[in-house]
Amino acid sequence: MTNDDTPIEPQLQEEEPELYEHHRIMVDKGQAMLRLDKYLQMRLEGVSRNRIQAAVKAGCVLVNGAGAKSNYKVKPLDELVVLLPTPPHELEVLPEPVDFPIVYEDEDVLVVNKSAGLVVHPAYGNWTGTLLNGLLYHLQGCRTSDGSPAEPYLVHRIDKDTSGLLLVAKNEAAQVMLAKQFFEHTIERKYNALVWGNFDEEQGTIVGNLERSPSDRRIMHVTEDPTRGKYAVTHWHVLERFGYVTLVECVLETGRTHQIRAHMQHIGHPLFNDTAYGGDRILKGTTFSKYRQFVENCFALLPRQALHALVLGFDHPTTGQHLHFEQPLPHDMVSVLDKWRLYARSAN
Repeated sequence: MTNDDTPIEPQLQEEEPELYEHHRIMVDKGQAMLRLDKYLQMRLEGVSRNRIQAAVKAGCVLVNGAGAKSNYKVKPLDELVVLLPTPPHELEVLPEPVDFPIVYEDEDVLVVNKSAGLVVHPAYGNWTGTLLNGLLYHLQGCRTSDGSPAEPYLVHRIDKDTSGLLLVAKNEAAQVMLAKQFFEHTIERKYNALVWGNFDEEQGTIVGNLERSPSDRRIMHVTEDPTRGKYAVTHWHVLERFGYVTLVECVLETGRTHQIRAHMQHIGHPLFNDTAYGGDRILKGTTFSKYRQFVENCFALLPRQALHALVLGFDHPTTGQHLHFEQPLPHDMVSVLDKWRLYARSAN
């Protein structure tokens, strides 16, 4: 994978490594001419021909910098670039009834309003009761537009304690088409975040490569070494000021793990009550016990980082129609914002 955001024509860029694979292959000098899909099936271990053909159709396979068809005859010294979303799940995941609100659904895609506390994919400590378990249960017996059995294919993820909109494909072809939009950064994603501190400006952009923290592998941090980490860009602007905390809108240009949380901590504005990134203690304000009790009451109302995926927009993988969704803030964030509004008014 590349470590910068330099486009690989036509702008096939890396995203979250857990969900995407990026391959660059130089064909051997002695290679006999062979269909592109057959050649890639031979070179990419464990990748089905159907997955390869879906990627080719979506424009996610480039030959010498240009798109190609599955029947293209691979030649010696051809340079191939392949961008593949990973399979729907690498572990055995069983269907389970899990409650999750569905905002939109058709034969090819599904948009979920994920609640805080719901894990998207089984992992250490959360092997059952995840959104993926619930999606498998929900899609039992369903068919997609091409007549195949529907199955959940993740195209991006949201942290366990972040709420809001999540997009899921229901077949392999839809996943590949949506994956290309994520790689090209044409997916519209806006988040609302309550962060510690006030800002001198009304808006700004955070640019900084993100990598696992050497002191704690569970979190990300901005590296000053431009050759390391994954290129990440977050645009923000102020929505509402409360003095000691600020409500901001964040627009993702890239989609890295913990991007908003790590970027906001990097510029000195950790998310309110973000335990992993230091926002779960009083970082701004007075030393009065009354204020301390006020903040602790807010923490109790919002026992998670104050982050919500508010807006999701994308081009439908089958029809090409642009779909736009907006999900209002959940009750826990609304309650805390109301308390801060009252506090800010009483302080003036």
